[in-house]
Formats: sequence, structure tokens, C-alpha cells
Amino acid sequence: MDCNAGDYEHFEVREPAAQTIPFVFNSPHSGRLYPPAFLADANLDALSIRRSADHYVDELFADAPELGAPLLLAHFPRAYLDVNREPYELDPRMFDGPLPPFVNIGSMRVAGGLGTIPRIVAENMEIYRRRLSVDEGMSRIETIYKPYHACLRKLIARTHARFGLAVLIDCHSMPGNIRLSGSDIRPDFIIGDRYGTSASAELSRAALHFLDGMGFSAVRNKPYAGGFITEHYGRPVRGLHALQIEVNRSLYVDEVTLAKRPEFPMIAAALSTFMRQMADFVVDFSGSSGALAAE
Repeated sequence: MDCNAGDYEHFEVREPAAQTIPFVFNSPHSGRLYPPAFLADANLDALSIRRSADHYVDELFADAPELGAPLLLAHFPRAYLDVNREPYELDPRMFDGPLPPFVNIGSMRVAGGLGTIPRIVAENMEIYRRRLSVDEGMSRIETIYKPYHACLRKLIARTHARFGLAVLIDCHSMPGNIRLSGSDIRPDFIIGDRYGTSASAELSRAALHFLDGMGFSAVRNKPYAGGFITEHYGRPVRGLHALQIEVNRSLYVDEVTLAKRPEFPMIAAALSTFMRQMADFVVDFSGSSGALAAE
């Protein structure tokens, strides 16, 4: 993969020996390298600042290259920069000067403190003890956000050119206390397809079927339908499918200490099986019907 070698400190692509399946796996929120200057400016201790991370999700999906698909993963933490947002979703209250006019300051994510440069982690825990300079904010976007997405686009385009279709699986985790609205159901997994607009209905149903078949509780789109990455890269009519998968953290991590639970290897093995089943489904389905249809 021809992502710039200089970007390795911020993210990396783990490539298969040969790409044999039309999938790209992406873990944008599991980075664990916190810049020292960022930590020095933070209000939060070393444990609290990790509360919004997708803990060890890159490790849960680590078998992707062995199955024949690339895995793109962030090394930078979500609290520092969130690439699952528009490039310029910024909160003007966080900066010491005026933001450029093209910045989106009015999104719901900005209002909630979870823009491209987050203001909070977890339950309204303020990250910064000072305002950031506008140049500092723009620098993170130019030097990390844009190269990350350029790399992801190349992976997807390469896959589409080779196979005639591409399936992006955007890998995330969610808090263990998530419940479906109006019920006591706590899903183990949520598959997001932007309500049928980012991937074919067949693909979403297959994902739910495979997870259900392993004994997990899996639901579609509620309460997480997919973020910017799923929405931006999913174009089913062009053979570009994007699914977001949310893994319930309580399955594999202690949410107080953030240490791996003994069940971690079992969940990783289940996700390896899931990836293999999804790959087999797409190969078989495309071979028999020629295409995955949009809903």
C-alpha cells in the first residue's frame, strides 16, 4: 500500500500477503499513543482520558490480514482527533481565535462536544485546561486527518478495482450500558448501514444472521446507524458498501479498569469467524447473482 511511510507513526495498514477478498477493515478509534504535550494540556488523568476509546478493537479484528483483507488502524487516540467526523466539525469555544468560515460549527456532534477535535470524553468529562490555537487544530487535520482518509480511499479504490466491489467494515465499540429505546435489551453488537443507504440490505442481514448464529444479540442501526465514515464511503449503487460494527465493550473489557477480560480471546475468535463468514457470503452472493443490491 502506498500510504506515505511518514504517516506510520499516526496510523498503519496491516496488509495481507495477497488481498483475496473484497473487504477493507478500519479501526479509527482504537489508537493508544497519546502525545505528551496533549496529556500535559489535559484536565484528565491517564485512565479517564481513555474513556471514549474503542479499547483493543484493532486487536479484536487483527485476523483480517490472515483472511486476505487489509486492516487500517489509528495509533492516535480518538480524544486527540476523531477521523469519524467531517474534516472541519469544530467547536469555536475550544479555540483562542476565530475559525475559518468553512468550518462546521453547528453540527449536533459539535454541540455534544464530540467534533473532529473532541471537547469531552465519555460523560461530559472536559479534556482541555486551556483553549487551543486555531493553527494547532488545523495542523491536526492537515497532518493526520487528511492523510488517514487519503489512505482509506486508496484501500477502498484498490479493492474496488481488483474485485469490482468493495466492502468497508468500520470497527468500533460501545459502552456496556447501551439499551434499545423502550426496552431492556442490551445488544452485544450493532450493525449500522445508515438505514439502508451505505450498504446492501443483503449484507446487513447476513451480518446480523452470522452474529445471531453464534449466540449473540445483534441489532441494526439503533442506536448507532454509522458515522461519517460509513455515510461518506458507502455507495451501494456503485458497488461500494460500508457497514459499521459496534461491539459491546462489556463482552471483552473491564469498563472500570479498562483491562481485558478473560473472555477477550473468545470474542476475538468469534469476530474472526464473523469476518470469514462475511467474506464467504460476499464471494458466493456476488458469484451467483452478480451484485449486491441497495435497499
